[in-house]
Amino acid sequence: MTVVREPRLLNLRLHLPEISDPRPPAAENNRSSSFAADLEKLQVLGHGSGGTVYKVRHKATSETFALKLIHGGATTDPASRRQLIRETDILRRTDSPHVVRCHGIFERPSGEIAILMEYMDSGTLETLLRSQGTFSESEIADVARKVLKGLHYLHSHKIVHRDIKPANILVNSKMEVKIADFGVGKILCRTLEACTTYVGTCAYMSPERFDPGTYGGEYDGSAGDIWSLGLTLMELYMGHFPLLRPGQRPDFLTLMFAICFGEPLPALPEGASEEFRSFLGCCLQKESSKRWSAAQLLGHPFLRL
Repeated sequence: MTVVREPRLLNLRLHLPEISDPRPPAAENNRSSSFAADLEKLQVLGHGSGGTVYKVRHKATSETFALKLIHGGATTDPASRRQLIRETDILRRTDSPHVVRCHGIFERPSGEIAILMEYMDSGTLETLLRSQGTFSESEIADVARKVLKGLHYLHSHKIVHRDIKPANILVNSKMEVKIADFGVGKILCRTLEACTTYVGTCAYMSPERFDPGTYGGEYDGSAGDIWSLGLTLMELYMGHFPLLRPGQRPDFLTLMFAICFGEPLPALPEGASEEFRSFLGCCLQKESSKRWSAAQLLGHPFLRL
C-alpha cells in the first residue's frame, strides 16, 4: 500500500530583522564619492532586479573593480530596500579571502546606491561550466575546499548566504574562488535562529526550506547552504542541474517534489569515486541535522585529492 502524505501548507512570509539604513555615513560617503568620480565604466557584467553590475577602472590608479549600481527605485520599494539593507550590512561585516571583497558603499547624486567590489576576471562557475564543460573531481575538490572556507567564515560570524549556486560563486584567472551576491543573505541574531523563509533560488533550496515541519526541526540555518553547495558541485560534475533530466524545464512543483520526495542522493555516473559520493552524501542529507557542517566537510577525505 502506498501512503501519500497530505501536502503541508508552506509559510512563505518573510521575517526580516531591522537593520540600519544602507546609506553610508556622510564622511564615508564623501570619500567614496570622490573616489567614484574617477571611475570609468568599461562594460556591463550583468543585470539583476533593480541593479546593474559594471566592470570599471579607476583612472588615477588603473585598478579594475566591479561596480554594482542599485537603481533609485529599488531603494524606495520596501521589499527591494530590505534586500539592499541585507546585502550592504553583510558586505560591511565580511573580511575573508574566500568572500568577494567590498571596497566601499556610497550614494550617487541620482539616488542610486553604488557598491564597489573586487573584480573577478573569470566570471562565475556557471559561465565556466558553459564555456569549458564539466569539472574533474580534483577541480571540484579545489572549488569545494575554497567555498567551504568561505562558508565556514560566514557561518562562524552567524551569516547565512541562502543562495549558494554556480552563478553566485566567482572565479578569477588565479583560480581563486569566492562567494558573492548576498542579496538574500541573513545575519542571524541568535545562535540557532532558523532560516525557514522562502527566499533564494528555489532550485538549490534545501528540503527544510520548502517544508520546515518535516525536514527542519531544531537546526542551524547554515545547513541550507551546505545542501546548496552539494547540488552546485554535482552540477559541475554532471553538466546539468542534477535533480532533473538534462534539458528538462524546471517549475516550482517539479522542483519541490524532486527536492522533498526524490531519491536521497541523485545518481552519479559510474566513474564517480567513493570519496566523492561520500562527500556529496554528507552535503545532501534530507534531514538538516544530519548534514555535515562546513568545518566538518573541510576534513573530509575527498578534499585531499
